[in-house]
Amino acid sequence: MVHLWVRAEQRPHEERVGLTPEGAAALVKAGIRVSVEESSVRAIPIDGYRQAGCEIVAENLWPEAPRDAVIFGLKELPEDGTPLVHRHIMFGHAFKGQPAGQVLLKRFKAGGGVLYDLEYLVDESGRRVAAFGYWAGFAGAALSLKCWAAQQRGGICGPVSVYAGRAALVAELERELAGLRRPSALIIGALGRVGTGAADCLTAMGVTPTRWDMAETASGGPFPEVLEHDIFLNCILARPGCPVFVPASAAGAKRALSVIGDIACDPTSDFSPIKVYNQATDWDAPALRVAEPPLDVTAIDNLPSLMPVESSVDYAAQLLPSLLTLADLGAGVWGRAKAEFDRHSLNV
Repeated sequence: MVHLWVRAEQRPHEERVGLTPEGAAALVKAGIRVSVEESSVRAIPIDGYRQAGCEIVAENLWPEAPRDAVIFGLKELPEDGTPLVHRHIMFGHAFKGQPAGQVLLKRFKAGGGVLYDLEYLVDESGRRVAAFGYWAGFAGAALSLKCWAAQQRGGICGPVSVYAGRAALVAELERELAGLRRPSALIIGALGRVGTGAADCLTAMGVTPTRWDMAETASGGPFPEVLEHDIFLNCILARPGCPVFVPASAAGAKRALSVIGDIACDPTSDFSPIKVYNQATDWDAPALRVAEPPLDVTAIDNLPSLMPVESSVDYAAQLLPSLLTLADLGAGVWGRAKAEFDRHSLNV
């Protein structure tokens, strides 16, 4: 019997989960054993999983799970250096040269475990089977607007926390933007999931964005238009060959640009298209000021957790069909993800 072990998230400000009680019930019905850890932070209560037929286990017990269990979480594991002996499903952020990712791969190599990276679960055409993109885009655009509004009042964006949902976030934005002109904004990657969410947020707040995608960026740059907008939203994942949209020289250039929302948020990747910063921001300090006149970068790498229930329900529904195929980890999306892990693990 396949055994899926849903771990509690151990990263601060992370309340999402990749499996809902309804999805758990479908897995149990399909003959998959599902263990779900208690969690002091998960946005979806544990009772639903219990009613779905899951085994409820103690919080953070996953290191002691049976060796044949597949451990499923979303964000980073504790960076304690221990060898990883299990098969893990998670966002590893390990395949683009990230320093922390190399450490993670070494832990898998030491323990003999396997990483099925959620970013690399793709169908036959190479398209991701599940993504938090829409809600990342929506939340990232919202934070960028908050940063811009704070600048207009002579400050810098302060701490953020979880919202009950989209409506609560929009209501707060309306209060913060009251009495201010609406900024200009450019979205790169506007046709994708992330860009769609970002555009929906901006439109809801009365901002009509300039929408660019592959056709508009095919020249490879430079892109002076980025500096002509108040807000720039990067919704394109860093990949080999990705153009540079904001060079390091932009910090000292004449510009209207004052807020960069790096929603894709991969600043330590060799392929990052934004060169004016090199560290992610966080919930306690969402804006990083990199130049004067003010140029603030907001780059939080778990943006969808600002609205954890909506984003979890959406993502879990997308991922469930793949979880139902866990009995054959050597084929389909799992086989492709394993091949990606094997390729990147060769030289660590």
